[in-house]
Amino acid sequence: MIIVTSGNVHGKRIAATLGLVRGSTVRSRHVGKDILAFLRNLVGGEVEEYTKMLAEAREQAIDRMIYDAKRLGANAITDLRFGTSSIAQGAAEILAYGTAVVLENDIEAPSEPEQTAP
Repeated sequence: MIIVTSGNVHGKRIAATLGLVRGSTVRSRHVGKDILAFLRNLVGGEVEEYTKMLAEAREQAIDRMIYDAKRLGANAITDLRFGTSSIAQGAAEILAYGTAVVLENDIEAPSEPEQTAP
C-alpha cells in the first residue's frame, strides 16, 4: 500500500477517490513508566518510555487505517495526517487519517525534454 502525505504520487494518477479512511488507538500510561518518566524529567532528556509508546500507537493507528482502505478496495492513501486528543487523565487517542484512492500508472507522465544541438 502506497501512503503519502501529499495529494498525489509521482508517475501515478488517481483513477478513483474512495473517501476518508482512519485508524485510531487509545493508550494509557503505565504507573511504572510514569515513575521512570518523572525521574527522567528531573534530570532532563528524552522520556524514552513515552517515545516508544507513541511510536507503537502511531504504527497501530496506521495499520488500522490501511485495513480500512483495503476494505474499500484502495491501493493507496493520500494526504496522511495524524491527530491526538486527551481522552481521560493519563489516556490519549492517536488518530491516523487520509484519503483512500485507487492509483494507476500515469500513461502521460512527463518525460525529459529532448536536447537539440545548437
